[in-house]
Amino acid sequence: MPDLAKHHHKQLQALERLAHRMDRAFRIPLIGVRIGWDSIAGLVPGVGDTIALIPAGYILYSGYRMGASAPILARMAANIGVDALIGSIPLAGDLFDVAWKANTRNTDLLRRHFEERAASDEPLPKRLGRKRFSSLTAPRELRLAPTYVGAHHPGALHRWKPHKQASWQHPLNRTLDS
Repeated sequence: MPDLAKHHHKQLQALERLAHRMDRAFRIPLIGVRIGWDSIAGLVPGVGDTIALIPAGYILYSGYRMGASAPILARMAANIGVDALIGSIPLAGDLFDVAWKANTRNTDLLRRHFEERAASDEPLPKRLGRKRFSSLTAPRELRLAPTYVGAHHPGALHRWKPHKQASWQHPLNRTLDS
């Protein structure tokens, strides 16, 4: 993926370290499951889940300050809400906290969001170099390029002619003029 801005990269690394401490800090030796301070604090009835909301809220607020879009922030809030709601159930909620890992989900959402935003700011040739596509999924800019018109025929790239626009074009490139 493209390079993130330095301030976003540093902030995301700090948030990912916090999420790691909250969700995956320790490994249970016999079963190999990773738990964090969120799961441990959840064992204390009532107070533990409330305390675990503070770092989750900080990650959400940091995403807002970094400029994450409203849908991403809504998904992050939903992850925190599910974690808090189900985590408040006495024993089943603690087991759910071990599996859900809302903080890690939220930092992953932020990283993907900012990487996609950085990718959309790149020039078209650089984006196309990373992407595989067929003639059906080619970006609009490439489909309209003169070298691409008729590129499904052998040698079409070498013998380009201006494309005559038919009044209606069949999906299999058969023209039907009226």
